[in-house]
Amino acid sequence: MVEALTEVRAEALTRVSAEVRADLELFLYEEAELLDQWRLHEWLELFTADAHYLVPSTDLPEGDPARHLFLVQDDRFLLEQRVNSLLTRAAHAEYPHSRTRRMITNVRASRDGEGRIRLWANFSVTRVRNGAVDAYVGSYRHLLEEAPDTELGYRYVERKAVLDLDALRPHGKVSVIL
Repeated sequence: MVEALTEVRAEALTRVSAEVRADLELFLYEEAELLDQWRLHEWLELFTADAHYLVPSTDLPEGDPARHLFLVQDDRFLLEQRVNSLLTRAAHAEYPHSRTRRMITNVRASRDGEGRIRLWANFSVTRVRNGAVDAYVGSYRHLLEEAPDTELGYRYVERKAVLDLDALRPHGKVSVIL
């Protein structure tokens, strides 16, 4: 499992340039558009073959995926299964698809000692379904590697969405990709 961003010592990180940070913001905005338009197969292309998608539980946001229960703890194979399921009628919680809108702010990024990008941002994902509006707010703590062969220039090694909610009320679940 990829080490948690919180475990990386601050002195081991180097801030990225304003130009790179702007590219990373664009990466996040383009990703948000793919998710809001339910273009999930295209979204999957933003991940490395050994990537992980993580959403810790609301009561233990700093949990370790090797020792604690997570709401979502997908490797690349499970993430592909999740995407395929969400795009079928069998995913009753998301058929027809919810409408979502993502807001991303306070983007910060540093390069670690291995040249990978540590990317932090705040998010708000609003989900509209059957007349109900649910809000998921929290912070992203991503690990990316440069991918010059791709349109957006980066790929996820770890994509982590940490919710700031006390509990998943009133919706009770996370059925969309945060």
